[in-house]
Amino acid sequence: MEKNSKIYVAGHRGMVGSAILRCLQSQGYTNIITRTHRELDLCRQKEVETFFAEEKPEYVFLAAAKVGGIAANEEALADFMWDNMILEMNVIHSAWENGCKKLEFLGSSCIYPRMAPQPMKESVLLTSELEKTNEAYALAKISGLKYCEYLNRQYGTDYISVMPTNLYGPNDNYHPTHSHVLPALIRRFHEAKEQNLSCVTCWGDGSALREFLYVDDLADLCVFLMNHYSGNETVNAGTGKEISIKVLANLVAEIVGYGGEIHWDTSKPNGTPRKLLDVSKAAELGWTYQTELQEGIRLAYQDFLRNPMRTER
Repeated sequence: MEKNSKIYVAGHRGMVGSAILRCLQSQGYTNIITRTHRELDLCRQKEVETFFAEEKPEYVFLAAAKVGGIAANEEALADFMWDNMILEMNVIHSAWENGCKKLEFLGSSCIYPRMAPQPMKESVLLTSELEKTNEAYALAKISGLKYCEYLNRQYGTDYISVMPTNLYGPNDNYHPTHSHVLPALIRRFHEAKEQNLSCVTCWGDGSALREFLYVDDLADLCVFLMNHYSGNETVNAGTGKEISIKVLANLVAEIVGYGGEIHWDTSKPNGTPRKLLDVSKAAELGWTYQTELQEGIRLAYQDFLRNPMRTER
């Protein structure tokens, strides 16, 4: 990308999109296009077609998505599949129709099989069944990355896909039931501290292992890949390090300053037992993460305190 290339960041108000926007601006890119949901509903094909025909962006970062944790996915399986498939197909297809030079599709590590060998290489995609609690979302994301691959094969486009691990950081969603695990823990322990509660109850038994990547590190990789990678196979984005949910909960409680007990509700699901990405491909390309988990959680908590409206979503 040139510094004056016309770049469209889809989903620039979300956690990932806003991080990509910050990264592009910090690196001196000056011709960035954005649209709010009110200005452009990406689930409306005609609106998307008109936007691309008028603006004709040269590069597209497709970070817009309907996202949520286990509870949100289980409550709205059909919505998660429909919204994400329609949104991504509209954007990718319109980008292709209007001569977009390069598109980067943002997926999720949940696309990989529930019991995939760990750490998960990009090549394990579609080798066995998915985790049922977020299967609808995963299928939508798999469809998006496969459509990019098929356009490359049939029409010679240069569309790439990035599969991040669990993300956190500025502009995260701290909804009490629909957020992902780390922001949910930040809110839960903060409110318990404020209300002087003696204990906090968390879902599952705490044994599930997860990997977490600070969102600004992901954004740095996204811009790096747009400039340095082409290929049909997706690229994993992560740290290569994992932590149990039980240890994570204790770490978040410590950073937030909550000193009460932590109880575990084993009637609630754990989700996938282990989910660690093999990040050797990104490393071979010359990229590695910068933000360690403890520092990242501290930064995320500061963002939570500065942005109270984020807790209402």
